[in-house]
Amino acid sequence: MPASAVSLVAFLGLPARASALASRVDALFITQLVVSGLMVGLLLALNLYFLYRYRRGAKVDRRPLEISEWKIETAWIVATLVTFIAFFFWGARLYVDEEKAPAVAYDIAVTGRQWMWDVRQPNGRREFNTLHVPSGRPVRLSLTSEDVIHSFYVPAFRMKQDVVPGKRVTLWFNATREGTYSLFCAEFCGTKHSAMIGEIVVQSPSDYAQWLASDATPQPDRLRGRELFAKYSCSGCHDQPSAIHAPSLVGVFGSSIPLDNGEFVRADETYLRDSILQPAKQVIAGYQPIMPSFQGVIPESDLLELIAYIETLNESTAPTAADAAHP
Repeated sequence: MPASAVSLVAFLGLPARASALASRVDALFITQLVVSGLMVGLLLALNLYFLYRYRRGAKVDRRPLEISEWKIETAWIVATLVTFIAFFFWGARLYVDEEKAPAVAYDIAVTGRQWMWDVRQPNGRREFNTLHVPSGRPVRLSLTSEDVIHSFYVPAFRMKQDVVPGKRVTLWFNATREGTYSLFCAEFCGTKHSAMIGEIVVQSPSDYAQWLASDATPQPDRLRGRELFAKYSCSGCHDQPSAIHAPSLVGVFGSSIPLDNGEFVRADETYLRDSILQPAKQVIAGYQPIMPSFQGVIPESDLLELIAYIETLNESTAPTAADAAHP
């Protein structure tokens, strides 16, 4: 990072950059700030010049301009339009890159609730208001809220993502500097909104792997998911064979599902979430909409683990008859 850029960031009071996209965000912000400042300075200088030159009593030529006014207006409009379009495409490209996570990104689930961040690492380890991540590796966060709208905001990473109840959104970053960085909720979420503060701990890949393995108690995701599958009586209908006419969930994730309206939908995470919370929204062809809604019944943390379990179901991992009898 150039020394001039570092000094300018410090002068503006911005926190040190700690992610791969942070420098690109700063470049856009600083360029807009400089262009806006030059424009304001130009307009101020012209106003002061005209106020002084054409002040009352000054002996200056006050005849109409020989150049047509439409030419001046056209030049001004074209110049500003080109500038705004350039900023638009610059920002749009940055937005697309921020939204499109690399395929090799490391997935971590985060749930916002009043007033804390509930983090679940891939091996089942759980954290509260703290997020450990490896440096130099893309990390994709799967974010949702259990109650009200929250906003996941990390100033050092130059990233912010609103987290909405009943919806799963993703956010990715590549931390470039080891250290501890502040995590805030940037959306007013209740009386203790200001206390919803956490931290992101960026470690070297080896230190992160050691930290992740240091917890000997995390429960395997599949075992926990199977328990939830039985707890919420999913197994009573969806385990095969079942007395209730319900579709099998073995191999459903990622497949194309025919609906009763003749359309097809891909069974991704959003589809699984909607099928649990709003089962009548997309009914599978050949089945009746008899499944009850679990909206407000199943906590968001359990919902995430249940969806993760369904995603793993295939012919080799499908529960046996013994599993169905003794979940």
